[in-house]
Amino acid sequence: MYTLKPDERITPVMLYTRDTLVSGKLATKQHVLRVNIWLRTASVPTYMHILESHVAVFTGGSAPITLTCPEIYFPVSELIAFHTMPPTDEPLDYESTEANRTMQAVKAIVGTFLMKGYIRMSTQTDIEQNLEIVGAAWMSLYDVEISNLSVPRMPVLRTPMLLLNPMRVTFAVE
Repeated sequence: MYTLKPDERITPVMLYTRDTLVSGKLATKQHVLRVNIWLRTASVPTYMHILESHVAVFTGGSAPITLTCPEIYFPVSELIAFHTMPPTDEPLDYESTEANRTMQAVKAIVGTFLMKGYIRMSTQTDIEQNLEIVGAAWMSLYDVEISNLSVPRMPVLRTPMLLLNPMRVTFAVE
């Protein structure tokens, strides 16, 4: 079993690819103060170090293939969406009083996962313009409900915010 170093901490997280869901405890350096926006920083390594992981691979069958691993190294290059899990309570990445902003309802299709939430954008643009000019490797989705299209009996998961790679997601406007 891995022993945390004195300069490390753990945060419960969930990671998504087109067909895989990973939950576990992310090990990061203590200086990473906000894990919910960590992917936007220069301090992200090539692999995420996940402890006490639960992996579900959705193959299109009626039940996912599941694994439990004490420790995995997940390639960040494969990641499409990411969020912290309760009881973490990190602040959102915007100021609610910022002028000329609106919340646009969208559905983000990430392989077998459907993520219903809101994109915060300028009132002067539409969703197409917003997606074209964002240009960031990671964008935020707020007040998100996550379900799995392959496994309808899977409970809906809710999170106040997640990061997703907009170049690997299909967006549907509500």
